[in-house]
Amino acid sequence: MAVMLVASLFCSVARAQQPVHDARPLQFTDAAEEARFHALAAQLRCVQCQNQSLADSNAQIAQDLRREVLVLLQQGHDDAQIKGFLVQRYGEFVLYQPPLQPGTWLLWGGPLLFLLAGALLLWRLVRRRGQAVAVDDARGDGW
Repeated sequence: MAVMLVASLFCSVARAQQPVHDARPLQFTDAAEEARFHALAAQLRCVQCQNQSLADSNAQIAQDLRREVLVLLQQGHDDAQIKGFLVQRYGEFVLYQPPLQPGTWLLWGGPLLFLLAGALLLWRLVRRRGQAVAVDDARGDGW
């Protein structure tokens, strides 16, 4: 009798969660869960769209991943565990802000390197042009 009670309870809990490919809107248990879900979905990248967050994408895989994230949330996993699961499955690319590590140094430092290279190039051009004007003025070639 107790086994049947536990089995029926397990089946009712299993039916309460939506399947991954379900077309119905997501069902949250409370407002806090919904806010946590939306914050987490904004930090994750759609693996198909590549330039949209999981929250913004309309791709089928994004819908499936949103459902999977919700299921993991409802199972009690924290944000780090959910991100770890998705990174293990899809790689660091799924994170909008991958951690700073040797493989991502260029990703984090690249914009700064381009900015510094551009500033150095601009400084050299201005300096050369200033020297050329000074030489012309010394020769008397100016107006």
